Amino acid sequence: MSSILRRAVLGMPLAGLAAPALAQAFPARPLTMIVPFAAGGPTDTVARLIAQEMGRDMGGSVVVENVAGAGGTLGAQRVAMARPDGYTILCHHIGMGVIPSLYRRLAYDAVNGFETIGMVTEVPMTIVGKRDLPANNLTELVALIRQRREGLNMANAGIGAASHLCGLLFQSALGVAMTTVPYRGTGPAMNDLVGGTVDLLCDQTTNTTEHIRAGTIRAYAVTTSARVASLPDLPTANEAGMAGFAVSVWHGLYAPRGTPADIVNRLSTALQHALAVPALVSRFADLGTAPVPAGQATAAYHRQFWAADIARWRPVIEAASAYAD
Repeated sequence: MSSILRRAVLGMPLAGLAAPALAQAFPARPLTMIVPFAAGGPTDTVARLIAQEMGRDMGGSVVVENVAGAGGTLGAQRVAMARPDGYTILCHHIGMGVIPSLYRRLAYDAVNGFETIGMVTEVPMTIVGKRDLPANNLTELVALIRQRREGLNMANAGIGAASHLCGLLFQSALGVAMTTVPYRGTGPAMNDLVGGTVDLLCDQTTNTTEHIRAGTIRAYAVTTSARVASLPDLPTANEAGMAGFAVSVWHGLYAPRGTPADIVNRLSTALQHALAVPALVSRFADLGTAPVPAGQATAAYHRQFWAADIARWRPVIEAASAYAD
């Protein structure tokens, strides 16, 4: 055999192994998962649970970093402009469906700046109030709001946050405009609700369930079509008199645009495995939610769902002229 032929034959299996070897090398160091909201909030809680299990699945670690501000756009921008190598990813919520309409001027492409990795969960919202609010159920609360109008205030975690969006829909459904109190994160908003500084909040079960059970706040309704197992006595908004009012907060993972497909697939696989871990499923249940089915924790499904949600929110934002800039 000639030396040229021998080199060609010996080189064939090496070339065939090159691509899988690259895939197997990821990750070679810890990943950073950016959460664009304050520590202690519902999205942060979801992110830390899945980061831990994804790290285990990939044989490394996923470090959560909070980059809060500007309705979640600062953290999203950080990821959109990161090196597309899979080591910087984003955990964001329903705000990703609203940002393209809510913000008309951004330093990054709010749609085309990302690769989708997969959906994580859809979290029910709850309408809650301070403990001594003089309304015993949702019907009485609606009457109180109509009576006092600007006399009652509604907290949120900042423009573009899930609590802001839920509050916007809630006021729109009632046909009233309440005084709103924006905070830099869900944690501070909840602290002031528990302390009685603010009157109302519409927030995710991941942030409200433990307070509802402890009796430190008053719960009026859950915003899904069916009751949640963790709060079986809490009626849906529809049951409590607000026909058709429903909103849930979906979470998903993203990588910078241009991240190689094999790396995105590895991240999607790690996410799917994480969402099937019994301890994580149990913890999600304690928080009033559940992981999405494995078929939804994929890049393709996530991209389709995200596009539909952008289309859903655009007319709502435009009708309310509720722009952030």
